Amino acid sequence: MRGARGAEGARQWCWRWRRNPLRRRDDVFEAWIVLIVWTVMVLGGIFVGLVTAHAADASFSRLRHDRHAVPAVLVASTGSAVPAGESAVYDHVRAMVRWTAADGTPHVASALVDSGHRAGERVMIWLDTRGRPTTAPPTGSAAATESSLLGVGAAVALGGLVFGAGGLARWRLDQRRYNRWAREWERLGPQWGHKTP
Repeated sequence: MRGARGAEGARQWCWRWRRNPLRRRDDVFEAWIVLIVWTVMVLGGIFVGLVTAHAADASFSRLRHDRHAVPAVLVASTGSAVPAGESAVYDHVRAMVRWTAADGTPHVASALVDSGHRAGERVMIWLDTRGRPTTAPPTGSAAATESSLLGVGAAVALGGLVFGAGGLARWRLDQRRYNRWAREWERLGPQWGHKTP
């Protein structure tokens, strides 16, 4: 009994694809729209998500390769951490530090360091390829998590865009059907002896 009901449901769902006297060209067009929308949402979403995640992961790997940590000395005390809410705190503050580059030249600049240190203490700072202070690159696990989230976000964004475009196309088809029905009613209504207002 359940199998018969499932077969009947499949026949009803696929009625736009079968030849029958009630099927119109717009019905076939709508069936193609639905098929294309779901295909692009699934396959396109997977593809865009994977490409985005791979590109983000490559970008994070490049950051880890390009940035390096060096020891530095605090020029001034950093103070304590700054509260960021009820339970969170920022454990890094910006402070003046000095360090010696690989070629032996001394440098002094502002950099992010751990809070709670006094002037003269040694801290670790991160430098970019030009030797300028920068933020620490994301760890491998943090980069993997963020890459995954970016991939999922890209897939959802594409799915929403395609679904919206498909909905707009189906709405246009419905408007065309309503206009056609109105014209037919204008033509056939008087033959029945009355017209709806």
